[in-house]
Amino acid sequence: MDRLYYGGDYNPEHWSPEVHDEDLKLMAETGVSMVTAGIFSWAQVEPRPGEYDFGWFDEVLDKLAAGRVSVCLATMTASPPPWLSHRHPEILPVRADGTRLSAGARQQFCPSSPVYREHAVRLVEQLATRYAGHPALAMWHIGNEFGCHIRACYCAVSAEDFRRWLRERYRSIDALNAAWSTTFWSQRYDDWAEIEPPRVAPTFPNPAQQLDYHRFSSDASLGCYRAEREVLARVTPDVPVTTNFVGLVQKALDWHTWTPHEDVVSLDSYPDPHDPRGHLEAAFAYDLVRSAKDGKPWLLLEQAPSAVNWRTRNGPKPPGAMRLGSWQAVARGADAVLFFQWRQTTGGAEKFHSAMVPHGGRDTRTFREVRELGRELASVPQIADSRVHADVAILHDWNSWWALELDSHPSDDLRQLDTHLAHYAPLFDANVTCDVRHPARELSGYRLVVVPNLYLMDSAVAANLRSYVEGGGHLVVSFFSGIVDENDRVHLGGYPAPLRALLGLRVDEFWPLPEGGETTVDLDGIPAPATIWSEWIEPEGAATVATFAEGALAGRPAVTRHEFGEGVAWYLGTRPSPDTMRLLFDRITAEAGVTPVLPGLPDGVQAVLRHGESDYLFLLNHGTEAVTVSVPEPAADLLADPGQPVSEVPLAAGGVAVLALAGGEEVR
Repeated sequence: MDRLYYGGDYNPEHWSPEVHDEDLKLMAETGVSMVTAGIFSWAQVEPRPGEYDFGWFDEVLDKLAAGRVSVCLATMTASPPPWLSHRHPEILPVRADGTRLSAGARQQFCPSSPVYREHAVRLVEQLATRYAGHPALAMWHIGNEFGCHIRACYCAVSAEDFRRWLRERYRSIDALNAAWSTTFWSQRYDDWAEIEPPRVAPTFPNPAQQLDYHRFSSDASLGCYRAEREVLARVTPDVPVTTNFVGLVQKALDWHTWTPHEDVVSLDSYPDPHDPRGHLEAAFAYDLVRSAKDGKPWLLLEQAPSAVNWRTRNGPKPPGAMRLGSWQAVARGADAVLFFQWRQTTGGAEKFHSAMVPHGGRDTRTFREVRELGRELASVPQIADSRVHADVAILHDWNSWWALELDSHPSDDLRQLDTHLAHYAPLFDANVTCDVRHPARELSGYRLVVVPNLYLMDSAVAANLRSYVEGGGHLVVSFFSGIVDENDRVHLGGYPAPLRALLGLRVDEFWPLPEGGETTVDLDGIPAPATIWSEWIEPEGAATVATFAEGALAGRPAVTRHEFGEGVAWYLGTRPSPDTMRLLFDRITAEAGVTPVLPGLPDGVQAVLRHGESDYLFLLNHGTEAVTVSVPEPAADLLADPGQPVSEVPLAAGGVAVLALAGGEEVR
């Protein structure tokens, strides 16, 4: 990309040609350079099976091209038209309890349905053939938010597809029985036909079966995506392809298996304006989506200009919050800032979802902020294609997430995203930039690697972590990691068996805390609260850094440190309070040689660097007070007066500064 793209979802089918003309004028006024179009247009372009009406859409694309607005053209397959499910009700998805869902909303299809895929691919063939070479076409947008509403389908078609998937994975029924531990509860299978999806059962379904169904369901949706991509690659091989992931709520899809099939990765982000720390979760998602494509720039394909419509309480974004959140995404690697949606609709389920052009039109606060943000983004094209570098990696794996949150575990309080954010927050608050990596990837380039939780750990990942520390790396591992293998079978030999030598300890027994319970740890003689978990730790070479201070575990290790090879491995046997986590991570990062992007910043100020022809320092004030930040010299304030070097930058509450550093080596 040669600039930062700006725009939003454009739904011209809602409006008359006269409104389309007004849209083009307003897009020019607000600096819109890209729209996503056609996401929910299937029923309009194919009103009856095999009958196509593209004339109105041709006019829209022609107008956008004339207005120099690039189009990320959707394949229109995200929401099948009513005629498809009316004629083929078997495409409708089924819940685990056997309830078949109805049409009338969106995403009403079974991902495994050959009928749905046949009709979707036929439509994509028409679109690709018709618009190949169109001057507006810049990118393809396949589907929309896969797995958002239909995370898994349990119908008979899905059951047969699941059996096919299992045959490819295990090759023999004996291998499946071994992987699923079917000797337990008399679950042994003698024929593939006996296997069903893990539907609602009298008690806990087989955990390995549930885990494989998560994997299968992600792959089934990926199969829909790839079927469409194959058409696009054949007809328009030079047009890049993307699809939009959904923030951190998207447990359904394993991004690591999807991103190899995307030319550029995209994300939808909707932090809650009522959450004062919503920007923390957003930042983690941005680091994850950037890392999923090895640091390449990504696209913020959807966010809200103000309020959404789907929470129980839909608060608006206060003045400046939309700007601050948009620049946060750019700071963490986004090369496009788009919204849902361009013009606020008058009807339908999302009529109260905010838009770049609200119901009130131009004379609104939101529109004025949208126009000003477009001006700012257009003023800094040089930022595009610059990269974010990190010295710290946090490890995340969808397989482990799925397995961790299955039933019949020591505690239901252990949730993957909460665990991630508890370890990410002290680094974020210290202005330490993180990547979020798959645990099997190369780690030697990082000074520090953090494992908030990898409940599921195969031998290759364990070997990767050992090799990293042996080579001089610094590792932090938290409790209930390295417990089971890829089939959810416990590693024998004492918890956590694959990491015992590396961590220099053995966990004899898990002691999860009661609901809402706390314990106390003693760190350097200072008592500190801890939550969620505790455990009986037997050191086997590890030094004790903190101990439990009460109860049956009083005096026993709670936090340990172990020198291994040329490196160091830390272990946390509980969840210390946020303040204590910050103290621990400040100590650990200092020992690992990890430094903040900019030291000494006021609380609430975030600093991130992007590296390109120059180094670009982003300063974002998430606090409620105005502050002044001292910066390395010389620095050009790109959003204020780029011709005047500055050494201090005033930041209002919610303020943003983007600086070009001539002496970028002074800032990590």
